[in-house]
Amino acid sequence: MPAQLIAEPEGLLAARLVEWMTERGEAGLIVIARSEGRAGRLHRAVHALAPAGAQVLLLPGWDCLPYDRVSPSRAAMGARMALSAGVPDGAMRLLIASAEAASQRLPRPGPGSRLRLALGDAPEPEALRRLLLRLGYSLEDRVDEPGEAALHGEVVDLWPAAGETAWRLRLEGGRVASIHRFDILSQRSLTEEADALEAGPASEVMLAEDDPLLEARPPGLEHALPAHAGALMAPLDLLPEAAVLLDDGAEAALAQRRAEVAEAFRTRITLASDGPALPPPGALHLDEAAWNAGLAGRDVVRVAAADASPALPPRFVEDEDPEGAFLAYAGAKREAGQRIAIAGPRGRGARRLTRQMGEAVAVADWPALLALPPGSIALMAADAPGFESAEAVVVPYASIRPGGGTAGTDRGAEALFAASARLQPGDAVIHLDHGLGALEGVEAVDTGEARMDCLRLRYADATRLVPFDEFGRVWRYGAEAEGLSLDRLGGEAWAKRRVEAEAAVAESARALLALVHAREAARAPVLRAPGEAYARLAARFPYELTEDQAAACTAVLGDLASERPMDRLVCGDVGFGKTEVALRAAAVAALAGHQVALLAPTTVLVRQHLETFRRRFEGFGLRIEALSRLTPPAEAREIKAAIARGEVAIAIGTQALAAKGIRFHDLALLIVDEEQRFGAAQKEQLKRLRMAEGLHVLTLTATPIPRTLQAALVGLRELSIIATPPARRQPVRTLRAPIEDALLVGALRREARRGGQSFCVCPRIEDISPMRARLAALVPELSLIEAHGGMPAADVDAAMLRFAEGEGHVLLSTNIVEAGLDVPRANTMLICRADRFGLAQLHQLRGRVGRGRARGVAYLLTEPKIRIGAATERRLGMLEALDRVGAGFAISARDLDLRGAGDLLGEDQAGHLRLVGLELYRHLFDRALAEARGEAPPEAWSPVLAIGIDAAVPAEHVPEEALRVSLYGRLGRILRTGHAAAVEALEDEMEDRFGPAPAPLANLFALTRLAVRCRQLGIERLEVGPQAAAATPRGQKPGEGRLLLRRPSETAEERLATAEALLASIIKARGAARPVRSSARRRAAR
Repeated sequence: MPAQLIAEPEGLLAARLVEWMTERGEAGLIVIARSEGRAGRLHRAVHALAPAGAQVLLLPGWDCLPYDRVSPSRAAMGARMALSAGVPDGAMRLLIASAEAASQRLPRPGPGSRLRLALGDAPEPEALRRLLLRLGYSLEDRVDEPGEAALHGEVVDLWPAAGETAWRLRLEGGRVASIHRFDILSQRSLTEEADALEAGPASEVMLAEDDPLLEARPPGLEHALPAHAGALMAPLDLLPEAAVLLDDGAEAALAQRRAEVAEAFRTRITLASDGPALPPPGALHLDEAAWNAGLAGRDVVRVAAADASPALPPRFVEDEDPEGAFLAYAGAKREAGQRIAIAGPRGRGARRLTRQMGEAVAVADWPALLALPPGSIALMAADAPGFESAEAVVVPYASIRPGGGTAGTDRGAEALFAASARLQPGDAVIHLDHGLGALEGVEAVDTGEARMDCLRLRYADATRLVPFDEFGRVWRYGAEAEGLSLDRLGGEAWAKRRVEAEAAVAESARALLALVHAREAARAPVLRAPGEAYARLAARFPYELTEDQAAACTAVLGDLASERPMDRLVCGDVGFGKTEVALRAAAVAALAGHQVALLAPTTVLVRQHLETFRRRFEGFGLRIEALSRLTPPAEAREIKAAIARGEVAIAIGTQALAAKGIRFHDLALLIVDEEQRFGAAQKEQLKRLRMAEGLHVLTLTATPIPRTLQAALVGLRELSIIATPPARRQPVRTLRAPIEDALLVGALRREARRGGQSFCVCPRIEDISPMRARLAALVPELSLIEAHGGMPAADVDAAMLRFAEGEGHVLLSTNIVEAGLDVPRANTMLICRADRFGLAQLHQLRGRVGRGRARGVAYLLTEPKIRIGAATERRLGMLEALDRVGAGFAISARDLDLRGAGDLLGEDQAGHLRLVGLELYRHLFDRALAEARGEAPPEAWSPVLAIGIDAAVPAEHVPEEALRVSLYGRLGRILRTGHAAAVEALEDEMEDRFGPAPAPLANLFALTRLAVRCRQLGIERLEVGPQAAAATPRGQKPGEGRLLLRRPSETAEERLATAEALLASIIKARGAARPVRSSARRRAAR
């Protein structure tokens, strides 16, 4: 290894590291990268190039501020603790860490710091629970993230903090009977299984068995690690004989980190009003002397900055003939004796490409590539970055022919509402007979003959218990019950509202049907772009299309070529690539000789779209212009005239583009971006533009307004959902914390030090001035830019543009920054008084950060002395929990839930939905739509069952009341719809998640199957007593027309068998016999 190295591209440095780790053998090599992002990229690159069996390890840093009020993520701490337990043996060992991660000490794992469960083991439940708490695991109702566990009797779900997947252990007779991986989205077990499961700590603080903090571990406890651990170790000690490579900028990053830690300690001691005593910086973080002592006696290689930009393979996709350009480049390199490898996912296209140069050889790693004869052509499966060395060149296939993707299915709107329909304690609900109430929870009732669970609903004047028979009559209203005006039991208000809602919905359904028919009859120009030109523009997209992007593009192109006006909503989370869909749609229309209008809500977004479109369409001979408040009057007049003459192919603007004075020569496509940000007057202008005959309309949004989502839901608009995140897109870490000077100082200074920018958002204009004064006193060295609605519009635009172009450290603003502001250097978002923002607003604000290489962090700040209501707590908790990539859809559905969709055909924002809630509204609308079409409407009714057996989800089986309520809500939907397959699917899921059903739960599912069969047969009431069973057909008066079966039945199994026998006799008598899997046969099958 050389003593000094000139900085090289990450791919080439990774290749060098593979060679050096081979030389170093078991002694190993440690790389100190200048940043967390750089460390992660190097780790992926080396992993892609290294031979099988090489130990390529990453030590992450804490993903929080020093001396913060919040803890690092359990995934980060789990990975650190896994390494502190010992680096695996091997002939090739490489440890990569950022300067930040390498300068923070680690605890040495003590006895009892691992959990191991193997087939046949018999864990004691309470001992297992306490061990998980000691290890720092969070005990939850369900497992969604590393470091979480869920204990459900004989089913244990666990995601090891350092693991890549979650596992489910099933116990039988107290012993581990199976260990399967499970899917965190569906919560269902997968086929992959194991003989044993090991889990290390999820926290760097291991608490003692008798520690009073064990049951309620406070957030931020890890910052006091030295007080809770014995001797700590330096990360360099993980490989005591390893050589150390110091990345370009790593030593400067180490010095900066030491200064940052010292300042954070002083700030917390000076400004924080309370909290535990904190250890001084040197106790947890390595000072300069300790760091130098760790380097003493080692081989150290320093990477120096390069004088010139390194040579990289060209981006062939930007050439008119990408494949031809690659073949010419590869030919020259091979003639010079260099090997050529095409890396990454590929298919027939790559094989066809290599066949033009000769026979390609498949290689697994960098050493295998170097072992080929000079001038060889190879295919490398690993997704390695592009780079060039004297011996070989690696070219990612995506840089030759990107955007192939796989056209997935166009997801329907139903996917957005799956979560929003689940019942939870505290929800507002509608009982069809009694109206709006609050769901308080579950209450067990003993009738003397049987024990059963009821849902407890609170009304304005009394409480009502809802038995199993009526679960199907309870519909989720949506908004939290807090603050709503509940109905009175026996009152007339609900009956009047229901009649009013049904009449209004019926009228809307008839009008909608007429609109749909008119739309089907309308005609629009068939738009197809010249194939070669369109392919050239698509090839300029620098990434692979995700599956959902490809599906959305396919759907849009199909709409444009269909002869009918397109009206499609593309719903994709922030940064998921909606703009690429818009670019390709615009290309089809513009290259076919028509005009395109793109409307955006802000001048900043207009400016950014203009730059993007001009860059992508460069060389195509198309004129692209923008109109906004920033356009000088003379220039605006000229642009308007050019639009009217048809000289402007693509016009981008704010609502000014939809004003009456604008005339298009041949407008074929209207693209509306961030629709939810347009005001009522702006939407009127949009409506005028949209009414143009034969106009194709494409709407892009991250969190669609409720009316737009509902329009897609009922079929008035087509819907494409982009739910697949881009490769390696990291979610923004979302943290709740009190507004404290120490946090403000730490977060803003840390971001400024790493060359980034921050947002500080206040809920009201009057909050700006006090916050400006507070920040000026706390961080006077940071430059602030302001933007809020109290400023002249031109000043707001100028301020936001300055910030977007990199000027200023902090943008202090109201939520005016919510819409589409793209600031790649912005990674920190401080949302002050987050309790005053709506759910969709918070999600949109959060989406403004973390759009570059660094992971973003959003702080939801609240005043510690101001009490927050339960509904607000749930809202903030939901946003904090939904910090995964792509959470916008769940938030959109929840927002529709909370606000209502409004009148789809008019301007009534309260809407009929507000009268009855989303779930019931959809049912009423489906009924009304069926009637408008002349079809039999679906009915929501449930039979009454009087079987006299215990039926419930026992609390001992599912302790969490919220889960039991959710289950009863799902049973209610099954009772309404009568889907027999859904009963079996739910029973299978419950057994998978919670273990074999105890008798009351098995009885509950048996009753549900009976209820479904009664619904199919039109049986309104089914009764089973000690001596006989009776079934009353629907429409008959009580006691009349009953069908009897005399048969003694005492036990629960006998009564269920008698009920099934009676229903079987009815089927036989009607001549409609068909196989129906009975409860008895199902139990036997088990």
